[in-house]
Amino acid sequence: MTEAEARREILGKVREYYHCFHDGKRWDGKHVSYGGRVYDEREMENLTEAMLDFGLTAGRFAMAFERNFAAYIGVKHCALVNSGSSANLLAFHTLTSPLLGEKRICRGDEVITVAAGFPTTVAPILQYGAVPVFVDVTLPQYNIDVSMLEEALSPKTKAVMIAHTLGNPFDVKAVVDFCQKHDLWLVEDNCDAVGAAYCLDGNWRKTGTFGHLSTVSFYPPHHMTMGEGGAVFTNDDLLAKIMVSLRDWGRDCTCAPGQDNRCKHRFDRQYGKLPFGYDHKYVYSHLGFNLKATEMQGAIGLAQMEKLPDFVKKRRYHFDYLLTLLENCGEKVILPEVAENAMASPFGFLLTCREDISRENIVSQLEEKGIQTRPLFAGNLLRHPCFDTLEKGVDYRVIGELPVTDRILRDTFWVGVYPGLTAEQLAYEGEVLYDAIRKA
Repeated sequence: MTEAEARREILGKVREYYHCFHDGKRWDGKHVSYGGRVYDEREMENLTEAMLDFGLTAGRFAMAFERNFAAYIGVKHCALVNSGSSANLLAFHTLTSPLLGEKRICRGDEVITVAAGFPTTVAPILQYGAVPVFVDVTLPQYNIDVSMLEEALSPKTKAVMIAHTLGNPFDVKAVVDFCQKHDLWLVEDNCDAVGAAYCLDGNWRKTGTFGHLSTVSFYPPHHMTMGEGGAVFTNDDLLAKIMVSLRDWGRDCTCAPGQDNRCKHRFDRQYGKLPFGYDHKYVYSHLGFNLKATEMQGAIGLAQMEKLPDFVKKRRYHFDYLLTLLENCGEKVILPEVAENAMASPFGFLLTCREDISRENIVSQLEEKGIQTRPLFAGNLLRHPCFDTLEKGVDYRVIGELPVTDRILRDTFWVGVYPGLTAEQLAYEGEVLYDAIRKA
């Protein structure tokens, strides 16, 4: 038997295994998850192929994924990493590189952001020693209140780092105009919004193309998955060079893993105070990390990409179904709205209870009947124990009292619209949700 024949036989058995033990699982009629992995035999075949290659670290699958996903988003450069949180860490630290000169973010510089979201959009700022400046958000979009941007600005401001909340694009035009006016970096956290789009100056573009850097996550509930995984994007060649260096230990060499001396100058250059001719593969231009993903993750992601357009389409359909179903519940809850000039790629269906309605009452009814719910992540990150235990000297600023952020902390929850929901599950979720709201 040849290797090619052996592979065909193994992959055939993998397909059989999938259809026997993974395909056609029946819904129990009781539980509806807020999110989850959606896959078929293609992911298992790709994973098996990567296992048979036994390359382990990023190789042909991972590199193909980077090319394909960059093309899907509409950018030049994509760096695959091990999580969405690592993507945010890498994107932020890219802007601290000495190669950026006076534009680099230094300790003590300020970055405008919001507290109503996921903590790892903010954590890299504090961990580095920069100063997050928190502004409020708006209802019912749950995105940054752009009217507060000028008030948040100071001579120390270097960047804006914010997310498209739960797949609903923020006011891209206002944010981009603000950043251009004041020569600021924009880091676009696109982890919950893959496939969303915004019309800027008459042109529709996917979110993730407006920032100097943007990030995505491939954790199982997200728009597509590798298990763990994430990526950073940019159209800027210098930023791309920096982000890959930082991802890969801080190395100066740009050869791919297993590749030597692509530039033909591996041993004939002077770097810093190193001896002349020191091996360029072991020259470090940054104090970096190891944030790389594996070949197995790239293989799964490549198969998931084939399904991504359909995933986004189903999320929009599920979101619109719930929105139509609940259209007469406005006196009890604030229904979500997509931002102007935007097309959402919903991560979930967000609801905020009116002032005299108890979120806990609605959520408890949903959970008792098997409908998973989630808050809007941290709600208000500043209220969490991590901010009570910040080291002395770690600083941040808050613009105003953040009343809407506190409202979200108190009154907001969401349910799932992920593409794995069957028609029966979606109908059950909608029925239980409608009844719980009407009885509130």
